[in-house]
Amino acid sequence: MRAIVIIALCAVVAALFTALVFLYRDRGRGNRVVIALAARVLLSMALIGFLVFSWRMGWIRPGGP
Repeated sequence: MRAIVIIALCAVVAALFTALVFLYRDRGRGNRVVIALAARVLLSMALIGFLVFSWRMGWIRPGGP
């Protein structure tokens, strides 16, 4: 479970840095920055949804194992 959460957090950070690279390269022309930031938001929402689902199923508990 911990590995899934760490991989998802790395994907969120990678999407954020991808948006930064697109912002630097495109200089305001194009919509790749918006798409990368939207992907980051969707990944974050999916991670939160997965954590809530895991908690409701009893796979994880607050405060550790």
